[in-house]
Amino acid sequence: MVRLVALIISIVLQIFAATIALGFIKMTKYRLSWILLSLSFVFMAVRKIIQFFEYFRGSPSYSWQMIDEWLGVLVSFMIIVGVILIREIFSSLKRAEVDRQRTEKRVLNAIINTEENERKRFANDLHDGLGPILSTVKMSLSSLTERISDPSGTVILSNTNHLVNEALNTIKDISNNLSPHVLSNFGLSSAISAFTMKINQTKTIGIEFKSNMENLRLENDKEAVLYRAVCELINNSIRHSGASRIEIELNKHEKFITLQFSDNGRGFDTSALSKEDIKGMGLANIETRVKTVEGVFILESTPGRGTSALIRVTE
Repeated sequence: MVRLVALIISIVLQIFAATIALGFIKMTKYRLSWILLSLSFVFMAVRKIIQFFEYFRGSPSYSWQMIDEWLGVLVSFMIIVGVILIREIFSSLKRAEVDRQRTEKRVLNAIINTEENERKRFANDLHDGLGPILSTVKMSLSSLTERISDPSGTVILSNTNHLVNEALNTIKDISNNLSPHVLSNFGLSSAISAFTMKINQTKTIGIEFKSNMENLRLENDKEAVLYRAVCELINNSIRHSGASRIEIELNKHEKFITLQFSDNGRGFDTSALSKEDIKGMGLANIETRVKTVEGVFILESTPGRGTSALIRVTE
């Protein structure tokens, strides 16, 4: 009786397994390996059905025993061939994953390049369009200086001239932040040096920058990614960390470039990066950009001990 129950359960399970396996044939695009494995499940169920009927016969016949044995040989053969051929499916899945990653990288690169091109276009339009207009206004104000003798009018004219100068400087700063000419003309090290020097002039935070790459140029996309990453990390330190000092090192090694960043701010719990209020810091954006140039971004921070980051890209 126990054997009968075991046979029934075995038949049900193997029929169920065969049904599922046959259902996956279409999903595997009718690969021979999966067809063989699916049929092996079917024949295994058939063997159990034969054993089920033989159980009621009492004494199994020689013919049914031979059929059962040869079905066992056939099942074993199909499983062996199927397992050997199934590597094709895994190879196909691996190729699909590689293609997906390449496509994702191309899309991200296209987005970043488009963003950088739009930054350059907007910076040029701002500098070349609005700049000359304000320069003309400044020249007109200068020509009025000798014609106005009223003291109050002179003060108003002087204030207006000062505001125009402020507007011209603001346009210059915005244009340079959108698309720094130092980066495109002189390279990453010079651009970071110029940016940190400008921050130091504000006296809000002290930044020490060191590099052994003064005259070394990288690919345009790598320079843009590293420069934006530095700007974002500095911005985060100023806005969120309460740091008084930042240290940045940009160095060339034999086969790769490293950018090391550290501040003495309050730090934070990196496990909380998934929270909504932390997402706005742009760290995920840095990591995404670095990945597009096949780089590595590592962030470390401890509450009360500041924040450090490492970016590494191949030259």
